[in-house]
Amino acid sequence: MKKIILNSLLLLLINASSHVLAQGFKPPEGDNAVVYFVRVSNWGGAVSFEYFHNTKFIGIFKGQNYIRYECPAGENLLWVSSEDKEFLKCDLKAGETYLVLVNIEMGAWKARIGLEPVTPENEDFQRVKDLVLKKAPVVTSPEKIASTEQKLKEKGFIENIMERYNKEWQFQENTKTISPEMFIPKEKLM
Repeated sequence: MKKIILNSLLLLLINASSHVLAQGFKPPEGDNAVVYFVRVSNWGGAVSFEYFHNTKFIGIFKGQNYIRYECPAGENLLWVSSEDKEFLKCDLKAGETYLVLVNIEMGAWKARIGLEPVTPENEDFQRVKDLVLKKAPVVTSPEKIASTEQKLKEKGFIENIMERYNKEWQFQENTKTISPEMFIPKEKLM
């Protein structure tokens, strides 16, 4: 009986430690940058949003969570789809970490999305940081990414969105920017 209890305790500790090690900020590899999309509010928690990098689907999550996305430094277009579409024109610095607050807004049929780049001076910085330090990121499986990309390709969804972005949306005020100097200094991530 003692052996069963000890083995159960050991399994519990291993499982708990793997979650602790998976949470928090992890620097990007090589010449990449990393962007954390963080949803601190649980309002509209049942609604999931789809995240994209240029024409690539990168993940989906709902509720009070976040995803960590590592991408090449330099110019990138990151965007999120819900009832509306929100875009971030990014010029990311290699080796650095950027934070984006995912805001939930009332929509006609489902929640709308708002993206807000976060710097240490932002009033939401501590809430964003605390959530990342508290829990592990949501990871969309490669199978889910592949199947979703296939469905979106069959519908012509991404091509349609990119065409509309290039013709009209990139000039609207809801298209925000992340400049290279908006990274979060490493000492502020602890």
